[in-house]
Amino acid sequence: MDTVLQTKIGGAEPARGKVRDIYDLGDKLLIVATDRLSAFDVVMANGIPHKGVVLTQISKFWFDFLSGQVDHHLISDDLSSFPAPFCDHGELAGRSMLVKKGQVLPVECVIRGYLAGSGWKEYSQSGTVCGQALPAGLRQCEKLPELIFTPATKAERGTHDENISFERCVEIIGLEAAQYVRDRSMEIFRKAGEYAESRGIILADTKFEWGVVDDRIILIDEVLTPDSSRFWPADKYEAGRDQESFDKQFVRNYLESINFDKSGPGVELPDDIREKTAQKYIEAYERLTGKHFAT
Repeated sequence: MDTVLQTKIGGAEPARGKVRDIYDLGDKLLIVATDRLSAFDVVMANGIPHKGVVLTQISKFWFDFLSGQVDHHLISDDLSSFPAPFCDHGELAGRSMLVKKGQVLPVECVIRGYLAGSGWKEYSQSGTVCGQALPAGLRQCEKLPELIFTPATKAERGTHDENISFERCVEIIGLEAAQYVRDRSMEIFRKAGEYAESRGIILADTKFEWGVVDDRIILIDEVLTPDSSRFWPADKYEAGRDQESFDKQFVRNYLESINFDKSGPGVELPDDIREKTAQKYIEAYERLTGKHFAT
């Protein structure tokens, strides 16, 4: 199964994140989503086929969906519009975005609509999620009475993001910016959640990132993908238990089964785990966009 684990463009050296290779073009960036997969904040030794293309095309779908309602960083995902030498590298097609370059706000805007993951773990122990008190008696994966905003600081590679209070978010980026990103993140979540539900998908939670370009706060990075969100099939949803999901859950389950210590170098994933995970990413794309994904 062919994958693109990293890109090599002559004369250009990217910054490499967990999944993305980012090329600095001066006033713009070229963001390339590779097929690398990070689980428990560790990058695995091999990748997931088609993953980078799926992530990029889902983000492109949402940027188009939100056009006119929120400013964002996407300029083009058309390879032929990229500057040289990038336009001559076919492996970038479908998995790359030319975007505006700005100053990244150093907080992640996490919106939670359901009680899942680390939120459920904390709630079951203390009745809170990221320090915010919730009503008693909620079940695992139950829909929350209202959306909650649980910001986090952005972590360096190999470390975990740290949940912070809204007050701490204000200290980091200022009151006006904090209120703006909180309110707009919730607004986007509601609109996207309604759309996803119409496609048979529950949007349980997600994280947004924002940046500043020409003194305006704009939406950046990936948007509402299986890497940044929990998507559940609505027809199989049932509160009180874990849900099936359109993401890397097959990988997480496999790593738990081999007692992976969640640190150090990533392991080589078996082909069947990679294939099942790829199918989930593709299914999310096809359900959300209504388009067939050509492999």
